[in-house]
Amino acid sequence: MKFIKIATLSVLIISIYACDNVKTNKSKTEDTTTMEVKEENSSLQAVLDERKNNFNKKADDTTKKIYKEGFEAVENSGVLESAKKVGDLAPNFSLKNAIGEDVDLKSYLDKGPVVLTWYRGGWCPYCNITLHSLQEELPNFKAQGANLIALSPELPDESISTSEKHNLEFEVLSDVGNVVGKQYGVVYKLTDDVANIYNQKFDLNGHNGDASNELPIAATYIINTDGKIVYAFVDFDYRKRAEPSVITKFLEEMNK
Repeated sequence: MKFIKIATLSVLIISIYACDNVKTNKSKTEDTTTMEVKEENSSLQAVLDERKNNFNKKADDTTKKIYKEGFEAVENSGVLESAKKVGDLAPNFSLKNAIGEDVDLKSYLDKGPVVLTWYRGGWCPYCNITLHSLQEELPNFKAQGANLIALSPELPDESISTSEKHNLEFEVLSDVGNVVGKQYGVVYKLTDDVANIYNQKFDLNGHNGDASNELPIAATYIINTDGKIVYAFVDFDYRKRAEPSVITKFLEEMNK
């Protein structure tokens, strides 16, 4: 087992192929709305950090305190421990895609490895930035024989909107009620204060079609054709995401 420490705002634990490690990072605070395009040659995380910094400059102290407490609640909820890890078998699932077709994981694994990622919804600017970055990296995933699948608890109509708005060329599946997310152990419940802000600002319950106030953490897996998880990135802070270029490098190593 290898653990590689990287000196950034948090400690990243990078899972190495065939080693039972999980990639995890940590930090604190939050968001607003709209889409941002990644600058050429800049990392996804650099763009996400810039958005976070801009938010922190503009947000009032009360909002920042509510979000800080929200992050702490997620970190202490046990969701990082419950999330699937490297070496675990990935639960199979079947969900509707953006055009109402049934898509199941096993069918995609018959074609090659799958990069499986969660996003909170089209209302989340950090998620939109991440989806755009994944779309840019998609040709490199495909060059390694891998397919990308993104899951969200949003209703199908909302998933269609997200897919069309960002011209996404990969599967965007609607996991209503976080049924699959719970099978993978990546779902948590918002604090009441954060849920109130999300519902007032983004109509979270309207997007998801329920009042559970549950969302998936930032989670990305690579699943090999045997259905085994060989790479895992999980983080309680949705402003931290798996770097698409790192995913590509991992896929390249798998193919050597």
